[in-house]
Amino acid sequence: QVQLVESGGGLVQAGGSLRLSCAASGRTFSRFAMGWFRQAPGKEREFVAAISRAGGSTDYADSVKGRFTISRDNAKNTVYLQMNSLKPEDTAVYYCAADGTYRTVLDGYGIDYWGKGTLVTVSS
Repeated sequence: QVQLVESGGGLVQAGGSLRLSCAASGRTFSRFAMGWFRQAPGKEREFVAAISRAGGSTDYADSVKGRFTISRDNAKNTVYLQMNSLKPEDTAVYYCAADGTYRTVLDGYGIDYWGKGTLVTVSS
């Protein structure tokens, strides 16, 4: 079992930055590919970013490429999402996800573990 707890959400003005963190329980964090997803009000959950087990591979949604950076610290069992140049359309609940397979994280279906989310609100 892996428990994921997100933090770092909040209210920020457009153009600002936030860093989200996702702390994972257990001693097997390095066995999981990790991802960030988001769900805006009235919309379906969408993929934001993913990182492989050792951090050597990353992928991003086109909408955040060049603005967001995913990283991980396996010694701290934590994955991060640095969000810069935030836009009002980035407003959403952001979820952390973990799965043994990188492809599954990219696809967003059948993911083993999800956090409960943290709200990011970007004002114009």
